[in-house]
Amino acid sequence: MSMKYDSLQPCCRFFHPLVVLVVLLAFATVALHAQMGNMPMTPPPAGAAPLSPAATAKVTVADGTIDIHYNSPRMRGRKIMGDLVPYGKVWRTGANPATTIITSVPLKFGSLLVPAGTHTLYSLPSATEWLLIVNNQTGQWGLVYDAAKDLGRIPMLAKPLATPQEEMTLTFENTTAASTELHIRWETTDRYIVITAP
Repeated sequence: MSMKYDSLQPCCRFFHPLVVLVVLLAFATVALHAQMGNMPMTPPPAGAAPLSPAATAKVTVADGTIDIHYNSPRMRGRKIMGDLVPYGKVWRTGANPATTIITSVPLKFGSLLVPAGTHTLYSLPSATEWLLIVNNQTGQWGLVYDAAKDLGRIPMLAKPLATPQEEMTLTFENTTAASTELHIRWETTDRYIVITAP
C-alpha cells in the first residue's frame, strides 16, 4: 500500500496546483461576468426616428377604396433623381419592403385596367418621362422585381414642384366620386396618374 501511494504522490503533486489554478480561474470568470452584468447598458437615443418610416395613403373612389402601404425615405442632403433614384432603372417607389397597393374594386390607372386585389407598385423614372408599373407579385422586398409579373405600365403626368420636398410621399389628390390622382413626390419631382372607374 505504501509503495503504491508513494508512486502516485508525484503525480498528485503535479496536478494539484493545476486543479487549484483552474478552479480559481473559473471563480474569477464568474465574478467578472457578474460584475459586467451589473454595469449599466447605454440606451439607444430616445425618440430616434427611423430613416424611412412606414407610411400609408388611402382614398375612397368609384364605390371602392384604395390603400397604399410604403416606406418614406428622406433626402438627408443627397441628390435624389438621377442619382439615388437612377434614371432608366426600375425603382421600388419607396424604401425597404415593396410598395403595396390594395384596391377593393376594379379601377383604371390611366388606360390600364387594374382588378380588385393586392398588387405592387414600381416606377421607371427618366429625366423626361416616368412609367408607373403595377405588378402582380406581392410580399417581396422592394429590390425584388419580376418583369414577367407586370400587369402593365402607365405613362405618368408631371406637375412643377418649385420647393424641394424632403420626404418621399404617395398621396391621393383632386378626388371626386369617380376619379382621383395618385402623386409621387420627392425632391422637386411630382409625377402622377389619374385613376377612374372602369
